[in-house]
Amino acid sequence: LRSSECSRPVPELALKSELVASLRDASPSGGSAARRFPHALIIGVKKGGTRALLEFLRLHPDVRALGSEPHFFDRHYARGLSWYRSMMPKALDGQIVMEKTPRYFVTPETPARVRAMSQDIKLIVVVRDPITRAISDYTQIVSKTPGVPSFESLAFKNGTAGSVDALWSPLHIGLYARHLERWLAHFPPAQIHFVHGERLVHDPAGEMGRVQDFLGLQRIVTDKHFYFNKTKGFPCLKKPEGSSKPHCLGKTKGRLHVRVQPEAVRKLREFYYPHNLRFYQMAGMDFGWQ
Repeated sequence: LRSSECSRPVPELALKSELVASLRDASPSGGSAARRFPHALIIGVKKGGTRALLEFLRLHPDVRALGSEPHFFDRHYARGLSWYRSMMPKALDGQIVMEKTPRYFVTPETPARVRAMSQDIKLIVVVRDPITRAISDYTQIVSKTPGVPSFESLAFKNGTAGSVDALWSPLHIGLYARHLERWLAHFPPAQIHFVHGERLVHDPAGEMGRVQDFLGLQRIVTDKHFYFNKTKGFPCLKKPEGSSKPHCLGKTKGRLHVRVQPEAVRKLREFYYPHNLRFYQMAGMDFGWQ
């Protein structure tokens, strides 16, 4: 449950040579489809709404997105760029290739590695209230691993009377400003777009409009594509073409969260408050988390 990052480095000169070779191999003759490096990445955050965003974007005819998470820049970097490109879906000229791996946002080595591949790539970060995100993260952990200690015992040293354990992964991920600082050392703010995770649930069309603008796409994914599923408390897609029923995300999406003691939530509000304010300043927008 503790955050840890380890990966084998690839020599810089070897990487540059491989990038040149991969770009040459990826250039098709004519207008045929080919596997290309991503033009955009959804880099975070875990339990922020990245799967929903990816599924919504895949409705767009000019988006070609990998469904699985390749974890190239954090776990499989030693496999090389040729391997990474081979994972991408084929795309035509003018189509945007994308992938999502939420762990990229919090992995220290990732920003420099992404920039080594492309200085012009567009980056998307879906963020939500860090406390809600942490509880959602913990709820997923509990569902997969029975017998996990309580949220409170993991979030605080010596219970709620103690200090916050910011190294516990579900809380560490929510230190958005700290992670964003590393990305801004390699990419200008204009290349990073923030999706408001709460608004993605309550106003998916509005958030999707802004994402499409950021990617330079025509606003094709609109409110006509969504309906709100009251049972799940989450937006679903109306009947996709060729389907007889609407499409909702998996059963794990929208599940009830583990109940956390109000005192624990209060202490976490105090802990995150200065971090959130700094993040608002860096991101250039107020997300309204209280």
